[in-house]
Amino acid sequence: MNTLSAAENLAAGVWQSGLAQVLGGLIVVAVLIGAFMFGIRVRNRESAPPKTEEQPHRPDGGLPGESSEYRKGAEMPQTDAEHRLMPYQLNHSGTETSTEPPDEEKRKWGGISSGGFGSGGTGHGD
Repeated sequence: MNTLSAAENLAAGVWQSGLAQVLGGLIVVAVLIGAFMFGIRVRNRESAPPKTEEQPHRPDGGLPGESSEYRKGAEMPQTDAEHRLMPYQLNHSGTETSTEPPDEEKRKWGGISSGGFGSGGTGHGD
């Protein structure tokens, strides 16, 4: 009752024995090695990357339009208890330029933990 031809029986036997999978794997490996060798040949034809001496350098005076300065918080103007400050009387930026860098204590967060996303903390030093 076997209706398969001899060629079909041979193909089924080759597939079941694993020979077809081995040959397919070898073909895939050969294609990958060929692609790797082709990539090496293409890369060798490209020009070499520039050396350190050939790299562009920053101008001596710095970049055009670049400025370096220290900022500090602007002092809040004090008033007596009878008068209040209006928004137009305040400094617009909220900071002032300074010639000296901030000291170490000013740069620290003062023990406040910012927490993190998913850390379970409030992020306000509680």
